[in-house]
Amino acid sequence: MSDFVAALPMYDWPEMRIEVDAQWARLRDAFRQKGIDAPQTIARVNADLRPVEGGIRDAAGAVIAPDPATLPPDELDFHGLWLHPALLFAQTCWGPMELGLSKHVQVIGQPNYDAFEGGQGELYSSAIVMRVGEAPTVGSPSDGSPFIPIDILRGKHFTFNSLDSMSGIIALTRDLKVLGDSLDIFSERSESGGHRASIVAIAEGKADVAAIDCQSWALARRFEPVAEAVTVVGWTTRRKGLPFITAKATPEKIVVALREAVAALA
Repeated sequence: MSDFVAALPMYDWPEMRIEVDAQWARLRDAFRQKGIDAPQTIARVNADLRPVEGGIRDAAGAVIAPDPATLPPDELDFHGLWLHPALLFAQTCWGPMELGLSKHVQVIGQPNYDAFEGGQGELYSSAIVMRVGEAPTVGSPSDGSPFIPIDILRGKHFTFNSLDSMSGIIALTRDLKVLGDSLDIFSERSESGGHRASIVAIAEGKADVAAIDCQSWALARRFEPVAEAVTVVGWTTRRKGLPFITAKATPEKIVVALREAVAALA
């Protein structure tokens, strides 16, 4: 049994479990061919994470996350996963990375977003979505530049997945700043808890606007029935997509092998 922990939580929708498991199987086998003792399966809930008595600590000994064994077993605390000392491989977001996570992990590589409108190589953008009929539908700019219809968005209720999300709020905030504006164009802001929840809130009339990363938007078009009532009215600038990470404590030899394996699969 592997001493490591791995997870692919960012696009692990219930309808995607088989595909995500297959993605991990490809990665796991590539890692094992490099001599890495990768775990057989990925972690999906706190109960799948090894206990860390006294809590997860940084290099100075300060507690930076609780012991996973003390958290609700059927939920997944993302920060507890990302900061786990036994983390071999996981996805995160550049929002948390910029807010301090980068000090505690090592970047392994970037996924490829060529398969999704709004993506190009390691870059992705967010689709700005509203209810069908409330604004014209627009395609992603071919050059990756932003298309922010400020006059249409002004005065609307904006919902976002979480405050530390690059795709859900930070990217739009930065694009608006470049245009000389801010999130103050919106009459109201609320936190939905997830991209899918944001889409549902718009379809049900509980919010008007959201920024959804292009891969999550593609998943919604496949699996979320109410997404038919939602359309794309703008796009944020293309930026680096979700990075793959490993623990700060992962030995350099293993880090090099992980990077080689991920690059070979790209």
